[in-house]
Amino acid sequence: MNLLIATRNRGKLKEIREVLNLDSSIVKSSLDYPEIPDVIEDKDTLEGNAIKKACEMANATGCWALSDDSGLEVEALNGEPGVYSARYAGENCSYLDNINKLLYELDGIENRRAVFKTVLCLANLVGEVRTIEGICKGSIALTPTGTEGFGYDPIFIPDGYKCSFAELATNEKNKISHRGQALSEAIRQWGSILSQFNK
Repeated sequence: MNLLIATRNRGKLKEIREVLNLDSSIVKSSLDYPEIPDVIEDKDTLEGNAIKKACEMANATGCWALSDDSGLEVEALNGEPGVYSARYAGENCSYLDNINKLLYELDGIENRRAVFKTVLCLANLVGEVRTIEGICKGSIALTPTGTEGFGYDPIFIPDGYKCSFAELATNEKNKISHRGQALSEAIRQWGSILSQFNK
């Protein structure tokens, strides 16, 4: 029995593999299946997108599938970019494009409170799904700082810190981040399943 991590995002893949201590010889990712097209994320919730990705990839590959859908919700922007976080500045945009658009939208706004959310979904071939949510509260910086991580990490300052996610070492970020918290909960709740894929 194999496990597929249903993402082509190398940053997500690295974090998931590290936190779950997965054996790369029996744990594949969507990168290993270039012939399978990307799942269209057209649901209006993170959970909906995570479930869709996991179920479609489980069916396409015959593996258990673990998916992740994450979003940054900014209070002053009524929860935007939310489910559109990856393509906030348009289709095929870069991380920097998204960051610049968000900083533009927040220009002159004092309230910079935000929350990062992740929903993980584990699906099998018979359509059974399990979901877990992780959140990390914080605020949006005025300018990007740091070189670690990916996505909005250079402008997200988690509560209790004076630096961005991108200024934290990976292991430190994984302890407090939305994805790290969801993955830690996955170990607690789904340990009997996930342990089959450990190193």
